[in-house]
Amino acid sequence: MGSCPYCRSTTLPSDTICYSCGRVLPKGDRSSYRLEQQFSSGSKEGTYKMASKPSKRGLVQTHSGRKKNIMKRRKNRFRSLIMLSLVAFVMLSPQAREHVLGEFGGIDEYIQAAMAPYHIYPVEASYTLSKISNVENNGIEGYIVESILIPPVVTSAMGRASQFEYTNGDEGMEPTVLQKTELITVTLGTQSVNVPVDGMPSKDHNSRTITSEGHEIWWPDVGSGDNECSVAKCVMVKMNLEPNEKSSYSFDIQVSAYSYSWWDDGRVDSRLPGKSMGINLENSGTFEDYQIRNSQRATDFGTKLWYDRGGSAGYAINGQDAIVKSTADKISATLAEGESENAYAFSRAAFDYLHAHVVYDREAPVTARSGPACLAGNLGDCDEQTNAYFSILRTKGVPGWYAFGILGDPHYSNDGWEAHAWGYIQLPLKESWCEDHSVTLATCFVEAPVDVVNNKWLISTPTAYIDWMETADSSGQLVYDYYHPVGTLHTTTGGQIDRERGFETTGDVSLAGGSYQVKKYTESLG
Repeated sequence: MGSCPYCRSTTLPSDTICYSCGRVLPKGDRSSYRLEQQFSSGSKEGTYKMASKPSKRGLVQTHSGRKKNIMKRRKNRFRSLIMLSLVAFVMLSPQAREHVLGEFGGIDEYIQAAMAPYHIYPVEASYTLSKISNVENNGIEGYIVESILIPPVVTSAMGRASQFEYTNGDEGMEPTVLQKTELITVTLGTQSVNVPVDGMPSKDHNSRTITSEGHEIWWPDVGSGDNECSVAKCVMVKMNLEPNEKSSYSFDIQVSAYSYSWWDDGRVDSRLPGKSMGINLENSGTFEDYQIRNSQRATDFGTKLWYDRGGSAGYAINGQDAIVKSTADKISATLAEGESENAYAFSRAAFDYLHAHVVYDREAPVTARSGPACLAGNLGDCDEQTNAYFSILRTKGVPGWYAFGILGDPHYSNDGWEAHAWGYIQLPLKESWCEDHSVTLATCFVEAPVDVVNNKWLISTPTAYIDWMETADSSGQLVYDYYHPVGTLHTTTGGQIDRERGFETTGDVSLAGGSYQVKKYTESLG
């Protein structure tokens, strides 16, 4: 073995940096290197000479006489960062080290946390999101009708009166509002109309508003008629266009939105509410708890087959497919002894598996890939990776359902927003945890978002605007209707109406509470 001339730590011949003190190791010329080898018990290992004067950072002379900047090498940069993390960790007090290990689950996870890439999100945000449709009539006369969903009030309890029911008579905390609509304005051509934020009272087609340019707007009840909302409360817009006329309509929503965590973990920022009553590996229940507690979510969103698109497209979610089952088996095999039935462990491991094995596809096909197809090709966009995730979860009966909306960043004024789909899952808490917190067993679950492609695990951010959350529908018709909001596209002479859709924020953006990082690295489950 050689030794570092600065701190005298043991080194190897291939080392270019001392991994104890972090200093660059100059080799000197080949003759001195050979001389040093003679005093190393005949081995090919040697020591290093102290540099006679400082050189450019990372610049060393190789055995061939050429100079090389080793700091440009990714491997050495990686080692340097690891060394820096280790040195910092060693310098911590025993109490601090114990705290770090308690928060991160081990030194490996601590190092991952220090080096992981991350997204930045605001704690709170208020902004006006505009959905804009530009239309052009290429026929002699025609019209286009679109149903635009009125967004729900989103809470931490998914619309229930409270997140938990308590056995000791406590009423518990009121659910936290995560998304609230303050104002809705619809502009048709040059005329704007204010719409009630909840769509109530309803305005049916017979009482619709007709603008001076001949366009129409109404906000009916949910129903099956042509002039009713098929998915949820909506605003219906009809643009009547003259030959070759161009126009536009926009749906502007003033939104207040907040961050929240259902995850009790050291990497969750302390400013996010919900963490103290969140779930983790230690307080999670098992797959069996869904049956014991008669979970309605498991009944509605836990079946192994969902939404048959027909033909080669097949079921969007398929927990019976061979590749899905083999993938689930691989994931289960990575879990530590005693965790094979842990609902949290399996769901989180599946989340990390998709990060490692599936690449995001910006050129995804119009008809979304099924869960099995996404896994087979290791490729998928947001809804396709969610199909894959739900397919894996449903092999174990873990329920998952869709959230649909728009993802972006309020910092952007005219760019950065796009249509998006992600999931919500239900996870049971351990029975002993439920008893310790006086929570009725039948209600002792968390229901939280999981966005695979954006690395959001049981965390809600203000930048994920929700249009609609999937409701129980084994046929998938409601999801189909969501993806096909244009109910009528018609010209009397066989021409067509072109429609181009986009999103942007308008006016002032208000951010409060600062921002926080969501880092991307696997969770230690062993």
